[in-house]
Amino acid sequence: MEVKRCGWVSNDPLYQAYHDEVWGRPVYDSQELFAKLCLDGQQAGLSWITILKKQQNYEAAFANFDPKIIATFDEQKVEALLQNPGIVRNRLKVNSIIKNAKGYLAYVEQGNDFSDFLWGFVGGKPIVNHFTSLEQLPAQTPESEAMSKALKKLGFNFVGPTICYAFMQAVGMVNDHLVDCFCYHPPQR
Repeated sequence: MEVKRCGWVSNDPLYQAYHDEVWGRPVYDSQELFAKLCLDGQQAGLSWITILKKQQNYEAAFANFDPKIIATFDEQKVEALLQNPGIVRNRLKVNSIIKNAKGYLAYVEQGNDFSDFLWGFVGGKPIVNHFTSLEQLPAQTPESEAMSKALKKLGFNFVGPTICYAFMQAVGMVNDHLVDCFCYHPPQR
């Protein structure tokens, strides 16, 4: 029996595993949220599958997205990263991860919790949508616009409202699995 998935998923086993096991599942760990936000920013102008296929390369190149290590990257390290065929070799995107690491560290070093900050845009719990077709999925929402503005104030970039909404979907802040998808689980009443 064939499993019913959201219509955006291809037959690629990596994409199917991502949809089935990662996308839309709530993530609360601050560093994991930081990593996913950085990866979503790399997607700008590209398809998600392109970044997904390079995820392990990104993790290796960016010290498993440890913001303390990334924040120390200098111009020499940037030049080395730009020679790495395993990542998207775009200077703005490489520098954005470094900039985001510095913004993240400045925020948490003030005693703030990055996870609480991000989850605050959805009231601390997932928004469960009830979409029946891909056409109903928004590219951005008031919540993603607010998140984008707040992240930019913290010094982040490649965090526009569309990227923020894709991030919110990926980390389970919103459940945008279609109602006929086997991963869709309506809220308990």
